[in-house]
Amino acid sequence: MPIPRLFALSVLLVAPQADYAPRADLDAGRYLKAEAEAEARLKVNPGDALALAAKSQALSSLMRFTEAEALASKAVALNPQLADAFLARGLARAGSAIQQRSFGSLRAAAGAMDDLRTATTLDATLSSAWMSLGLAYQELPGILGGSTKKAFACADSLARIDPGQGDLLRGSILALDGRWGEAEPCLQRALAKAPSDPQVVSAYLSALGERATGKVLGEAAQRQRLVTEAWRLLPAVHQRGRGVEAVSLALLDGGQAEAAWKVAQEALPACDAPSLVRLQLGKIAARSGLHLSEGLAFLDQVLREPLEGGSGGHPAAHWRRGQVLKALGRPEEARKAAEAALALDRKHRGALELLAELAR
Repeated sequence: MPIPRLFALSVLLVAPQADYAPRADLDAGRYLKAEAEAEARLKVNPGDALALAAKSQALSSLMRFTEAEALASKAVALNPQLADAFLARGLARAGSAIQQRSFGSLRAAAGAMDDLRTATTLDATLSSAWMSLGLAYQELPGILGGSTKKAFACADSLARIDPGQGDLLRGSILALDGRWGEAEPCLQRALAKAPSDPQVVSAYLSALGERATGKVLGEAAQRQRLVTEAWRLLPAVHQRGRGVEAVSLALLDGGQAEAAWKVAQEALPACDAPSLVRLQLGKIAARSGLHLSEGLAFLDQVLREPLEGGSGGHPAAHWRRGQVLKALGRPEEARKAAEAALALDRKHRGALELLAELAR
């Protein structure tokens, strides 16, 4: 939960800049807390480059890439030696490139790669920069300098800082490359080192759910593994919003929609990121057709209140709301929801497909 704004401001008035360290919250996905602290600092000092970089990363997690890039660029201009500023701009540019989905986005992607490389050069201990750069090398085409070899080099560098995160990156790269047999031992080592870390649990279940993994295991076996692993991992993350989201999604992808709903619903009262769990409940309703009225209520609440970033943001919430409204037989409201998603992300694939379905 974000700390109260007045309390954050009072801390700033007595705490030196050296005590401000937003990396831990950002790496753990506590974006609302990181954003609140950054905003409080910026009220006192609008030229606080580290606070600008932290707020930029929080906005990127909400898919607000244009704003995020502007803040990060300001941070870079204020402090050209701040690795966090280059990381923030690289993440914003990468997100923008994915969102644009056009040939022109290659320029943004190339800029993102440059920024991420600069971040690791300025601070070789910045683990999130190594993680982002490694995944970018694996997923971006060769024309932008990406390659599995370079991705593995990032995993090696990350392993020297944090062996568990190094295993996580290497395993994720191997899974994306369709090499599940090699990926799984790396990912299991990462889990053994941090079984209650929701980011690790989420990355592992995401890798297990990759299409390339399904080609190796077979679709039926993949679904069964997702279900088995979801139940195994749930106890360690049952009060962590991101962990619950990942487990619930694995159950949903494994064909157990009712169980996915129950896990998320039961976790909601005590979890640390309820907005993510409400969005997940809306997603389950939209995909399965179950609990439609309850799912719609959860999505309405998501759109009224602050949303913890990292799960598609408000475009996803509007889109899922549109899907639920369509299933409830309310096509005009569904169309407006899809249009609201497109107002935030003009090339949102799901929203475009929903509008096409409603036009038939």
